[in-house]
Amino acid sequence: MNDLEVRQLRYFVAVAEELHFGRAAARLGMAQPPLSRTIRDLERQLGVTLFERTTRQVKLTGAGEVLLRDARTALEAITAAAHRARHAGSTSPRLRIAIKADIDGGLLPQILDAYGTDPAALPTELVLGGLGDQPKALRDGLADVALVLRPMDDRGLDSESLITEPVLVAMAATDPLAARTELRLADLAGRSLPSGAPADGGRAVPRRPGVTRPASNLSEIFSLVETGSIVFFAPASVARRNPRPGVAYRPVSDLPNCTLAIVWPQDARSPAVAAFVRVACTIAATRRTQAEPQMQSTTA
Repeated sequence: MNDLEVRQLRYFVAVAEELHFGRAAARLGMAQPPLSRTIRDLERQLGVTLFERTTRQVKLTGAGEVLLRDARTALEAITAAAHRARHAGSTSPRLRIAIKADIDGGLLPQILDAYGTDPAALPTELVLGGLGDQPKALRDGLADVALVLRPMDDRGLDSESLITEPVLVAMAATDPLAARTELRLADLAGRSLPSGAPADGGRAVPRRPGVTRPASNLSEIFSLVETGSIVFFAPASVARRNPRPGVAYRPVSDLPNCTLAIVWPQDARSPAVAAFVRVACTIAATRRTQAEPQMQSTTA
């Protein structure tokens, strides 16, 4: 069997994800006939059927499902290799930290300060992205280390938990529910959430409030919260850093806590990455130790 080509894998993944040759061809910017020929040639080369084709639908076979999983991994590895090679060949190497703005548990400034004193430290660069983009940035070689909320897609990645904290609901201070000291998710039924925001700090919840409203950043989100247009689920650290007279934060008893983790590629061998992970874990451990007496005093 001849070696597979990157082009063949890209074409196959497009068809496997679209399950439609016409849509896959449009996605790839090519005509459908050469795409169909490439897939047929790939099946002959492998000696297996990858797709079940009828006049109504295209379905992956068992062999196709296995190839899709491995093809995605292979393409990610190829993309990452190119990005990492360019980065390694840079005249001014940096440690690239993938992060969602404000989702750092309040730890990032301390981590950066402490990391800067480590002998293995490199200059740092923040790679900002949306919620959940960080693991992909690591796999694609666009970042070296990341701060991520669990659960996450951890394929090919190692991680250490840093802090676990409650998730609060932010609502207008004038909302009748703000008069209560604790809520349940059922109390928020029918409320709107900001589109693109984590419903509970990144975890799935049993029930979610109603339709979403567009908002691109925290400033817009809190402005909508203050007007009563939406409610917003935020980790406690986000609430602490964003006190607003017009916003009330309340605990939700049946909302799970969120955990912030430090994440890096499994095959990372960089002393700079190891130093950053070590510093992050030390800072987080100190934060947890400081928080214990506060927790004990509030529960006493």
